[in-house]
Amino acid sequence: MCDSYHLWRDRHPHYHRPVSDATDRAAAPTSGSADGGAALRYDAAPRRRDAILERLRASGHVSVSEVSQALGVSEMTVRRDLRRLVETGDASLVHGGASLPAGSHGRPVFGVRALVNAEAKRRIGAAAAAMVAADDTVGIDAGTTALEVAHALPETFSGCVVTHSAPALAVMLARKAARVIAIGGELSHDNQAMIGPSAAHFVRNLRLRLLVLGVASIDVRGVYVRSELELSVKQALLDVAEDVVLVCDASKEGGPGTVRVCTLDRIDTVVTDAPMSEGLTRRLHAAGTRIVVAR
Repeated sequence: MCDSYHLWRDRHPHYHRPVSDATDRAAAPTSGSADGGAALRYDAAPRRRDAILERLRASGHVSVSEVSQALGVSEMTVRRDLRRLVETGDASLVHGGASLPAGSHGRPVFGVRALVNAEAKRRIGAAAAAMVAADDTVGIDAGTTALEVAHALPETFSGCVVTHSAPALAVMLARKAARVIAIGGELSHDNQAMIGPSAAHFVRNLRLRLLVLGVASIDVRGVYVRSELELSVKQALLDVAEDVVLVCDASKEGGPGTVRVCTLDRIDTVVTDAPMSEGLTRRLHAAGTRIVVAR
């Protein structure tokens, strides 16, 4: 039987026996791509993971469905690859996909992160800005979603903005009628914001009618940031705010944040772009938190 197989193989030199692990097969081209060329199917696990990492490093975030369609594999296969990347320290799991881990080399700059779910962030920013009265004293936290609130404030806003976000300060330069208080401290290049003990100390002497809070993650236990370096300023802002409006798109549910900022009962309103999970929605309602979905 073995001799027969070798004889048959010698007559069919282009035949390759399939390997036992379907997830680690060599990549094979398939026909029918939209541009008339062969659409490459990423069947080899190492090649798939390299392709996922390339996308991850370019944008800072990938979704399971996006990778599944792009690489021509099942969503189950993508989830398995993402878990492997988490095990090797190359990624962190978030709701519906993965992001680069906190502090990783090559983590995308602030401007690149701002492009992730950009349209959702703009809708969230506009909805949150509508909650700000014309003469309010509002704190704008660091982060790409909170920044959209500054963009959405009307030109006629005549209240006061307090912020440690460098991009938000730049936006407020165009709001001539507004008073702006800049929180000083050490510059975090990751968040383009001032952080540290001096910034937190400065905040404690202020009073905010409303705080626009940005976070890395939310779950039934509270809201989170990636690093303790961000914590002191955020908690100081929470301490001096009457009302707290959390701005976060739905992908932040179960995201990579590991340092808890506060529990859900400290949040008065959550502004997001899509409904949260049933469990988190139930917990938010139990905490007395209003949920606004920006359409």
